[in-house]
Amino acid sequence: MEPLSVYGIGNPLIDVLADVRDVELERLSLHKGTMQLIDDDTGRRILESLGDRDRTYASGGSCPNTMNTLAALNVAAAAAGCIGDDELGAIYLRRLVEDGVVSSLTQVDSATGTSIVLITPDGERTMSTCLGACRSFTPAAVDHELVAAAQMLYFTGYMWDSETQKQAVLDAIRTAHANDTTVVFDVADPMAVKRYRDDFLLLIRDETDVLLANLEEARMLEDSEELSAAEAARGLSRRCAVVAVKDGARGSSVGTDGAASSVTAPTVHAIDTTGAGDAYAAGFICGLLRGDSPRDAAGLATDVASRIVQQRGAQFRGSARRAEYNNQHRREHEYSS
Repeated sequence: MEPLSVYGIGNPLIDVLADVRDVELERLSLHKGTMQLIDDDTGRRILESLGDRDRTYASGGSCPNTMNTLAALNVAAAAAGCIGDDELGAIYLRRLVEDGVVSSLTQVDSATGTSIVLITPDGERTMSTCLGACRSFTPAAVDHELVAAAQMLYFTGYMWDSETQKQAVLDAIRTAHANDTTVVFDVADPMAVKRYRDDFLLLIRDETDVLLANLEEARMLEDSEELSAAEAARGLSRRCAVVAVKDGARGSSVGTDGAASSVTAPTVHAIDTTGAGDAYAAGFICGLLRGDSPRDAAGLATDVASRIVQQRGAQFRGSARRAEYNNQHRREHEYSS
């Protein structure tokens, strides 16, 4: 195996995607654009509300999506997490390996986790997640040799939703610090900030080298609803060395040492924003790994994210996957010219 660049810890989930109208989200009491944890009964109620409309199934989860995109960018990446020892788990594992991601997954006697992704006409996605086997990820499931060998450790705020997952990440962070592995924290969801803001602020200050957040998450962390992306990035960079704040179709802002700069996004027709933040994270990490400045890394990240929203689903597959690899090499040439 080639030297590992990124070890990612997250929740491997089978995605169920369907189109809905905004009014349907309201009827289901779902907060548009966020992720909420649900139980089996709630999942059945949401699926029943869809009737017989078309659904798409895909292997997903925020961190695995990022590892998938890194692999499409020719970055050696491993995904750690728990899947069930069931049919969906077998499908998930096969797809992960086919996409070139190193498996550090653990299979347990439980149902593979699922995420119902409801997509409104504006391309925004609202996720309802049943974690299933994901909750079984424990400190013992972390491959500390891979963490030590990797250039970066990547994880998301979703891992704070169970104590064993949280402890596993904290143990991996200790290994990362001991081996000069860069720690990348992707906040991942506003509701996670709402649940764990105090924990996250300590994590950002004491343990994190690179922070990724969208504008809503950044505002919640900074406790100010009026901040622009640049202002939020500037403020958070006083807590963390490198900060990227995503601002949707407007682009993103990067903060370092109390200063901020912004990158605009290209105008594209968004079909599905599922995984846009995950793709952005992969592009940003890829840029940093190849030695780009944080601002140039944000430019690459914005480009990658703009491509994922023009397709349905959160992962580059088939011809789109090959195209992304070729586009990345084209951009490398542009940056070096």
